[in-house]
Amino acid sequence: MDSKNLKKLISIGETEIVEFKENIGDSMFRTVSAFSNKRGGLIILGIDKNGQIKGVDSSDRYLEELTNRIVDKTSIYPSIDVMNIECRRIIIIDVSVSSYPVSYEGKYYERVGNTTREMSPERLRALLLREKPWDLIASARTMADIDVEAIKTFQRHVIDSGRLKDVSLEDNPEQFLEKLEAIADHRPTNGALMLFGKDPQRHFINASIRLGRFKSETDIIDDKWARGNLFDQFDEALKQVMQHISVRYEILAIERKDIWDYPLPVLREAILNAIIHRDYRDFANFIQIKIYDDRIWISNPGGLIEGLTIGELRKPHKSHVRNPLIAKAFYLAGFIEQFGSGTIRMINDMKKAGLQEPEFKEEMGGFSIYLQKGTFVDSRFKELGLNERQIKAINYIRENGKITNEEYQKINMIGRRQATNDLGMLIRIKLLKRKGKVGKGTFYTLNKRSPNAH
Repeated sequence: MDSKNLKKLISIGETEIVEFKENIGDSMFRTVSAFSNKRGGLIILGIDKNGQIKGVDSSDRYLEELTNRIVDKTSIYPSIDVMNIECRRIIIIDVSVSSYPVSYEGKYYERVGNTTREMSPERLRALLLREKPWDLIASARTMADIDVEAIKTFQRHVIDSGRLKDVSLEDNPEQFLEKLEAIADHRPTNGALMLFGKDPQRHFINASIRLGRFKSETDIIDDKWARGNLFDQFDEALKQVMQHISVRYEILAIERKDIWDYPLPVLREAILNAIIHRDYRDFANFIQIKIYDDRIWISNPGGLIEGLTIGELRKPHKSHVRNPLIAKAFYLAGFIEQFGSGTIRMINDMKKAGLQEPEFKEEMGGFSIYLQKGTFVDSRFKELGLNERQIKAINYIRENGKITNEEYQKINMIGRRQATNDLGMLIRIKLLKRKGKVGKGTFYTLNKRSPNAH
């Protein structure tokens, strides 16, 4: 939305899908509930009831607090944008219609015309008949199946993140789960069991992660499982992936920089995406991670949630959450920074590392992420006229930091004259730089100033 359209919207006044607020307050959270339970809508902060533009604080700290309070009080994750209008800053909170009933302080609201009202018992019963997300459904288990230590560990993460104020290590497990809205019908929800259960796979046998190291589709080197609660699964899956990829070291001044085959933030995001967005109603399947020499494949049961497309993953988009409790828990514990931006961060991090962008696919009844190893895309270098020997050498430098003429000869099984000619061409097109003393002390590194080297 541009400023012209925003002005037009403000001039119309409040409607069934537009509400003005001067600042954060209880009425704003009631409206978030109302919009979520009906058609969605826009809350515009910094505008009074008469449509007068007052402006509002839009600092990073204020926006973070605003996001945290909405998540904490309503368990939804709206899209938040900031705009300038008449030299004042306005915040636009875009609330999508929810796939489950959204309450505020135990009450459910709806939008009637341009007003927000508490739902009647009849309307609430009709709303509650809508299908609930799997992780919010009461399980058949009791608090005896909940791991107290897992809750304590999570509480410490939440306190450190500062994203949930009304929490204390003095809370007993049931009190804490109540605050997290992880209790239904006096029993832990399915999501609570997956997050904090003593043995979640006892109740949900395939709610786990299978990891394999492959030389080919039929040649399996290693086969492992990540089980336990979802936080344990995440830690174990990331550890197993890191054990099967390479890392090299680059000395920068007095610090050492670790450079992995794939940026670790991308691996974290991809695994978190699979855990948070998988379809846990699909009891027959599990999350799979396959690690090959040149790529990693991460797949989870359940395609994209309705309303989201593959194309939208590559640009700013609203957050669509299949498992709101699980998503909320990982957010509150500080594992997720922003909702709806994980795929964009993955794309940017891969590009910064000089890697191909991740490939997203809906396939085999699920959602897949493909990560390609190799800093350089062969086709790009072939367009520059590079031969297979030169491409191999460039990838060798990325693995080892440098290459000598002798090493070039060895990896390509050629003579010194051919190696010298090949390396000379790479210097002329500014892909490589020659360093060291003339003769045996000469070696070659990537020219980081070259746009073709990234």
